Parts: sequence; structure tokens; C-alpha cells
Amino acid sequence: MAETADVVIIGAGVIGASVAHHLATQKVGKVLLLEAQERPGLGSTRYATGGYRAQFSTAINVKLSLLSREKLRSFQEETGIDSGYRPSGYLFLARRPEQMEALRQAMNVQRAAGLSEVREVSVEEIHAINPWVSTEDIVGGTFCPTDGFTRPLQIHEGYLRSAVRSGASLLCERQVIEIQSDGGQRLRAVRTQRETIETRTVVNAAGAWAGEVAALAGVALPVWPARRQVAVSVEQSVLPDTMPMTIDVEDGFHLRVRDGRVLLLWPAETPGRYPYDVSFYERWLEGLRTKMDRRVPVLRSVALDREACYCGLYEMSPDKHVVLGEAPRLKGFYLVNGSSGHGVMHAPILGQLVAEMILFGQTRTLDVHALRPTRFVESDLNPETGIL
Repeated sequence: MAETADVVIIGAGVIGASVAHHLATQKVGKVLLLEAQERPGLGSTRYATGGYRAQFSTAINVKLSLLSREKLRSFQEETGIDSGYRPSGYLFLARRPEQMEALRQAMNVQRAAGLSEVREVSVEEIHAINPWVSTEDIVGGTFCPTDGFTRPLQIHEGYLRSAVRSGASLLCERQVIEIQSDGGQRLRAVRTQRETIETRTVVNAAGAWAGEVAALAGVALPVWPARRQVAVSVEQSVLPDTMPMTIDVEDGFHLRVRDGRVLLLWPAETPGRYPYDVSFYERWLEGLRTKMDRRVPVLRSVALDREACYCGLYEMSPDKHVVLGEAPRLKGFYLVNGSSGHGVMHAPILGQLVAEMILFGQTRTLDVHALRPTRFVESDLNPETGIL
């Protein structure tokens, strides 16, 4: 069985859905989404905790966030569904002077990129913003009131429904097994276990699996899966849902509240049986609980809901920035991979930028030279502070 499509998008998570929406609403022709699982959104999208921030240490990430924020604010008008964007703020805590200096340098970058509302906060101000967090070893921090939270599955649903309404098609349980080209220079077709789809344009939106998908096209893409675990408390009334996302830059421990439950994260490495293993590693909870009890003493009496704790996958790139653009030496193969934990928050603008590349041959909204796929072989990676 063979069919044709003007654009094939591999991966129907939130980024793939955003690309489909931004293409289909522009009436580019037949847009086809291929999803390997039984239904869309079962990869990293469903595990996302819904954080949104513009506090980054590079101008390109700040600009992506600000453009996404505009789209999140108008999301219901654009798609008919509420994005869930709520500006509860992000609060970064520094324990040491050098960490505080790194936050100040990042704040300078943020303001220069257009984030005027970010500010440095003293220990006293931290206590006023989040009175539940212990500040006994904190020297200061930064806070941005327009950072906050979204509803990842609602963003996904909004884009997917809009794409289908606008004429895009979705095929699930379609594992791509071959990407064919004319001598490795121009795309010709995508083959799944069920059909061959003739196309000249393919978007790799395969998330943590993006490296393997790129390899099918003969493209070397340095994107790999990284396990990230989330602990979930029982329903509680100690902390409000409006509490800002609060992050200790010393070890990355952070927490937020969603629907009355506290979500706690700590980016320590945990063992998996294979690269895409999302089974939960129990021993991680011991260190997590120690950090929680020390940083947020009021949670000492709040139990964790073991059945609700989970593990998901980040799609990592070497500099923790998305790889965005047409693959070198393979015309028509577009990459939008490696967001490194920022995929949902940047999905609105990333989908638009990919659509602009396909429609106009270049982006019009933002200069994305810093995100080009060739930066790795050119040894021109984006700076990565390890803090933001």
C-alpha cells in the first residue's frame, strides 16, 4: 500500500502536533502525522510537569520562551482550548556567592533579550514570595512573576485537534522503519511496517527517539534519552497551587504544586535497564525525601504517593538547546529535536518556526542560527552554565 503526503511528521507529541497545526492551518497540502504508539502524546508529553519559564542563560532560549508566551496567552483563541498558562512565577535560590553571580549574569542576558520583569531578590524577599521554603543557607535568588505553569496535555490536544480540523491526518501504531532518499540528497519516501508514503518533506519530531529516526535517513543527530523522575505527594493543603516553581540551583532540586499535590524533582542520574526504560527507581526517593524535608520543612508531615510517582524521558542535546533546521546534505529533512526538558514550553513557537522553514525556506519570526544542526561539527555550541 502506497500513498503520498506533502509533509510527513514523525512523532505526534506536543512538538509534532504544533508543527502539524502550524502547517495545516496554512493549507500547505496534505500533512500526515505518524505516531509509533497506540495513541498520540504517550511519550514525553504525558510526563511533563508543565513548567514555563523565560529565565534562561542564553538569549536564544529567552527569546523562544517569550515568543511561546505570546502564543500561550492567545492559545484558546487560536485552538479553542485553554493552554493552562498561569503566571505563578519561577524562584531560583542560590546558596553560594558564585551561584548568585551566575544568576545575575543570566539576568543581564534575560533583560537584554526582552524579559524586563525578572529581578534579583534578597533572602527577605524570597521569604515573602515563598514563605514555606527554608532560607537558612540561601544567599539570594532571582524571580520572574510571568514565569509559571501550563497544562501540557491541553496544549497537545489543542494543537492536534486544530491540525485535524484543518485537514491534517493522524496514523497511530506506525513505526517508521525506513526513510528513503535519492542518493542521500533529497527525500523520497517514508516506510512504516504497514505502508510506504511518498513525500519530499519530513519533520523529525520523535522526541527521545529522534536520534534513531535521524539515523534511518543517514543523518547523525546527537540527541539521546535521559531519565527524569518525579515524586508526587498525596493530596495536601499545606502548599497552594499558586506557589511559584522553586529551584535550588545547587543541586537542581525543585518543586511545584498541581491539583493539590506537590510535584518534586531532582535531576540525579538513575539506572535504567535500557535507554528508553521509564520504570521508577525506588532508591532515588531516599535522597529526594532528605532534600524535601530540609528545603520545605512544612512537607515533613506530608506523605509521598508511591503509586503516583513516575519516570519520563528528556531528549537531550550536547548543549541542552534544541536542534532546529534542515539536516545538512539531505534536502527536505527537518529537525526539531533535543529541547532537553524545554519541549512543551517551547512547542508553540518551535512549531511555527518549522512551518516557516518549510513554507518560506527560512524563519521569519526569529533568527535561529544559534540552533542550526551544523553547530556541533562546527564546535560552536551554545554556552551551558549548569544553572539555568
